[in-house]
Amino acid sequence: MRCPSCGSLDDKVIESRSMVNGESIRRRRECNQCHYRFTSYERIEEKPFMVVKKDGRREPFDQEKVARGIERALEKRPVSTTMTEQIVTEIVDEAYTQGKISREIPTSELGEIVLKRLNDVDKVAYIRFASVYKHFSNLEEFITEVQQLEETDSMKNS
Repeated sequence: MRCPSCGSLDDKVIESRSMVNGESIRRRRECNQCHYRFTSYERIEEKPFMVVKKDGRREPFDQEKVARGIERALEKRPVSTTMTEQIVTEIVDEAYTQGKISREIPTSELGEIVLKRLNDVDKVAYIRFASVYKHFSNLEEFITEVQQLEETDSMKNS
């Protein structure tokens, strides 16, 4: 640690204390050259959770972006704000769980988590989200998705 007074790199730790529920350590130090006393803090630097885009780019995971997508899909649907927040929380939790080891999740996996959750909650919201997520380019793709949704539902109810 460089002394803020003389710039020397030769110091000793006089006292260490755990701070903020053990998430950081406060150290009192003394420069061995000029005897100036100063404080340093040590924290764990966590690797941010990332989203891997289809083209290979990585960007930080943005919970607000997920929430906006869910809210847009559920707009004007009979789903309460509380339920919407719960859905977002469950999706974020599952995303972190799936990407726990590598600290990242591909957008394809994240999209599937959202689709699965929306399918359980509201079929119209599912179709809305799927149409954007799967980039429907024509009416046939839209109809095919609705038919698959109906088939899946009829198999569950059988």
